[in-house]
Amino acid sequence: MVASQPNAQAQDMAKEKYRNKANDPVKDLPYDKKLKWADNLYKEGSYFNAMEYYKQLKQEQPRLPYLSYQLAECCYATRDYVQGAGYYQEAYAAGKTLYPEAKFKEAVMLKMSGKFDDAIIAFNQFITDNPKTFKKAKKRAKIEIDGCVMAKNSINAPQPFTLKNAGPNVNSAYTESAPYPLGDTGLLYSSMRQNQVVQVDRRNSEAYMSRFMVSTKQKFVDDVDSFQWALDFKDGDFNNPRAHIGNGCYSPGGDRFYFTRCQEEDSMRVICKIFVSKFEKNKWGRPTELGEGINEEGSNTHPCIAKVGKKEILFFSSNRKLQSRGGYDIWYSVYDPVKGTYRRPQNVGKQINTDQDEQTPYYDNRVNKLYFASNGWVSMGGFDIFSADGGPSRYTNLTNLGYPINTSADEIYYIKDPVGKPDAYVVSNRIGSYALKNPTCCDDIWRIQSEPKLRAVGKVVYRKTGELATESVVKMLDETGDMKTFDSPDGNFAFNTARGHNYVITADKSGYVSSRLNVNTNEVKRTDPDDDVEVTIYLDEIEKNIPFEVHNIYYDFDKATLRPESVASLDTLVNFMKDNPSLSVEIYSFTDGKGDNSYNQKLSRDRAQSVLEYLKNNGIAEDRMAAKAMGKDMPAAPNRTAEGKDNPEGRQLNRRTQFRIVKDDSKRRILFDSSKPGNIDDQQNLKVGEDNSPEEPGDSESDAIKPGSRVQ
Repeated sequence: MVASQPNAQAQDMAKEKYRNKANDPVKDLPYDKKLKWADNLYKEGSYFNAMEYYKQLKQEQPRLPYLSYQLAECCYATRDYVQGAGYYQEAYAAGKTLYPEAKFKEAVMLKMSGKFDDAIIAFNQFITDNPKTFKKAKKRAKIEIDGCVMAKNSINAPQPFTLKNAGPNVNSAYTESAPYPLGDTGLLYSSMRQNQVVQVDRRNSEAYMSRFMVSTKQKFVDDVDSFQWALDFKDGDFNNPRAHIGNGCYSPGGDRFYFTRCQEEDSMRVICKIFVSKFEKNKWGRPTELGEGINEEGSNTHPCIAKVGKKEILFFSSNRKLQSRGGYDIWYSVYDPVKGTYRRPQNVGKQINTDQDEQTPYYDNRVNKLYFASNGWVSMGGFDIFSADGGPSRYTNLTNLGYPINTSADEIYYIKDPVGKPDAYVVSNRIGSYALKNPTCCDDIWRIQSEPKLRAVGKVVYRKTGELATESVVKMLDETGDMKTFDSPDGNFAFNTARGHNYVITADKSGYVSSRLNVNTNEVKRTDPDDDVEVTIYLDEIEKNIPFEVHNIYYDFDKATLRPESVASLDTLVNFMKDNPSLSVEIYSFTDGKGDNSYNQKLSRDRAQSVLEYLKNNGIAEDRMAAKAMGKDMPAAPNRTAEGKDNPEGRQLNRRTQFRIVKDDSKRRILFDSSKPGNIDDQQNLKVGEDNSPEEPGDSESDAIKPGSRVQ
């Protein structure tokens, strides 16, 4: 979804014309002429203006599939995912034979808006509806489905990073791109630096041309990675009022500065070329266009030069046709520092490049990895950031960096800090970006803050035997209600956790009830080391129709009203019912021997109903509970002593509430979801140690907790 050059989205939005809607002559044109006007705006790339008129036309012809499709295409171009999915759905419903590809594009929009399950359904429908056509698109649809499944898994097991918008002093409503850290104190990047709609006027192109900006980090503030107001970058005078400037980077020795200059052609098509400036005689020289085949044809952008082994390698992205795998590929050229020349560029190969687009290369020679953005590999949506080991021409271990670095939106321009922790920057149009039109229209620079890697690693065991419990599903719930599940065939499990949360971990297995454990990370600091907490969940076999008491449930005298001191005990039962969602229980309320049978029967029924209502009001489904009135029958202790005197202790014991498990409904169980983490061996970075021997079961679930852990 990201256009072929980094500021293309800004170009599309810059084509927006100022219009006085009250005096707009176009709105009063006849239908045919207004349609022609809208189509011309669409062809020019003025998508927002075109949308305005297509919407007016749609009021006259609401069922015309052409208008729905054109509106959808405008949304596609401006990355308005939610609205675009709706228009594609309309176009397909009204003109399936005219726009069969609309279902595929609807699925893409659904995926990029984060509706992965709906996207899978739409992709499968596109495949089913086109059994003999769209061979290439159907192959792509299967890759996109794999991406949806991967995205759900990745969100369920996030990587230890926090992403923070770089803020309004760096980002604007238009697109920002190409972050380049200047040590740990400053940031060089490219921006139009506009928060209002700008008018395209070649006589005043400086108003909408992208240029280098620089911002330094604020000092003596509590907010980490906050930036000061950005200023024009004047070191070298690289900005140009007649061209879009961006993608700056320094050579390993700091004596050369590479960047991209993009010129607009008459058709508003943008062609980018790579330039270099040398630092000589205490100043930056005049930029010169790179030759030797680098700017030979097409659009060439995203330079990055780094040491790979003993050689200086210039990586860049190009849409040249010769030796290309399709779309934008990543290329490399070996630089000769003695001669100051570049070898003819070579394609980095099929381990990196696909038939789609690969862009924004960044090479980290500290770990010998190439990082890049691609929409051709299995991704969470649109462009994702990937890494691969090796270089410059051979690579292994292609890896999607996962959530939260990648999202269902577009992520490009990944680059690490030159020193310190593995913090980094990325450019994304994810929700939370500053936007001019729709929430995902425009790219912002985001700060990637590394976090300590925290895990809850544990075992599920049978309490009676201490053996590992096979074929169970472990559940981890945070304070917001977000649940992660782990299918554990062998009794082992592991969850990634994050700072600032309180997690509840339980297990689910047919015929058993689970203990619960709390893992608290509220006190963990960002500077703390990685840490694993070892936990054990115990399963007890369900013995149906065996009553168990919940103590300390009190009522006001002669009333069914629950007293405040009953809440803690009832909350224990609420947790038990939530932890074991397959179980149904009967609630039995007993009274002492005072009063006649009818009175005690009604009182006990009302008291049992009070307990049922409390559980219901705290999220327990009513069909899982039944209130039973026992009155003064089945006393737990004598109401009178052997001498016939009143027995207050016995009467207190008889005023009790019991619960009985009467059903274990498998339909209510937390079943394994293939989109959630599964076997430990299948989960990247979720490996448990080899010691699988069971711990000795004790009197309570807290017996397995080690001193100093974060488990409560």
